[in-house]
Amino acid sequence: MDTGNVIRLGAFVLTGALLAALEAMRPRRAPEAGRTFRWVGNLGVVAVSSMLVRLLFPVAPMALAATMREADLGLFPALGLNLAMEIALSILILDLAMYAQHRAFHAWRPLWRVHRMHHADTFFDFSTGVRFHPVEIIASMAFKLALVALLAPPPAAVLAFETILNSAAMFNHANLFLPLTADRAVRRFLVTPDMHRIHHSTDGREMNRNFGFCFPWWDRLFATYQDQPAGGHENMPIGLNIFRDARYRSLARMLAMPFTSPISAKKE
Repeated sequence: MDTGNVIRLGAFVLTGALLAALEAMRPRRAPEAGRTFRWVGNLGVVAVSSMLVRLLFPVAPMALAATMREADLGLFPALGLNLAMEIALSILILDLAMYAQHRAFHAWRPLWRVHRMHHADTFFDFSTGVRFHPVEIIASMAFKLALVALLAPPPAAVLAFETILNSAAMFNHANLFLPLTADRAVRRFLVTPDMHRIHHSTDGREMNRNFGFCFPWWDRLFATYQDQPAGGHENMPIGLNIFRDARYRSLARMLAMPFTSPISAKKE
């Protein structure tokens, strides 16, 4: 395993463990029963996705960035910017691209059928932040590789972005109570759990708000920002109405969700 993967895996494990502990100490909503079963399913999806990505993609984004720069190809080498500027711009552009990708997965029905597995989680905690269907992860990786090939960002910027994105996704899905003053301060530069929880409402209008994973500025810039849920955080229903039964928490049924019709989901 190369150094980049070790750093990403270490950050993933440490962030998850820390957030699980903080959720137990300061939960935003009452802890649910049976969370271990949910975690097995949610983390099982991560394992399946990771194996498929390694099988399907011979090169990782960080390695591709290094190859492009060695060949003096791509946008950033042509611009002649200093390294600090390249790293900052790379992280911003990649995060904006993830915001645009997220909106696309909500806007186009075939993509939504894949993405809805993420929204079908009826509880909201750090494990929800890694619960993405393997098809979505594969599509996201292809998109990310295309961006890296176009931009040729510094490899360090790619590693930093991937590490920040994974950690931020777990943080902003955490069932973690932040005092209002702290939440206001943090969401100036990072998506907070209270900000992103609105996106997981069963209300379709709220579900199409607060798309950002890492930085909150894109939602404000593109008018998709909502400050608070209409019904309050404690009582807001979370998830999708067609997949509320506990059996949809199993790994097999989660993987089948893109191919499960709403009618059959209700009747089963």
